[in-house]
Amino acid sequence: MKHRSTLIRTLGTTAAAGAVAWAVTAGGPPSQGTPSTVADEAPGYAVEDFAYPGADEILAERGILLKRGDGHILLADCASGDNLLKFLARDRGDVCFRVTGDRGYLSLELPSVHGVRTNDAKNTNLTMTAEGDRVEYDVPADTWEGVGEAVDGRDHLLVEIRTTK
Repeated sequence: MKHRSTLIRTLGTTAAAGAVAWAVTAGGPPSQGTPSTVADEAPGYAVEDFAYPGADEILAERGILLKRGDGHILLADCASGDNLLKFLARDRGDVCFRVTGDRGYLSLELPSVHGVRTNDAKNTNLTMTAEGDRVEYDVPADTWEGVGEAVDGRDHLLVEIRTTK
């Protein structure tokens, strides 16, 4: 009989310990609030749209719409160095870009462009539009060249710059 009461006490203790262990591993009593998953709390995916950073401020201050690019053609102060891609634009003066890397791409809208000075290491391809016509210019490295209005007298909008080494 003594064995039987010891067995009953042991089973009771084991059952109580099991209930406590289950409550701990199950997270205890239900909490208030809405349950969430870890995926709900994780940050979203970063998707690069290649939009030019600060484009709205540049448009407001300088009247140049910088759309998108690969980050290798950056608007620069023309007084910041000698090795810049420089555009002559009527009503805007000089507009300069620093080119980094072996290749570069920038989509933009720069009105009234009539001249370009390429830097000393990059060949430059320009795409311009005038009165619905699309015109392309290939300008070798380290060259001053008339483009757009200087070539055919019409007002040209620079819409794309590509550079290669």
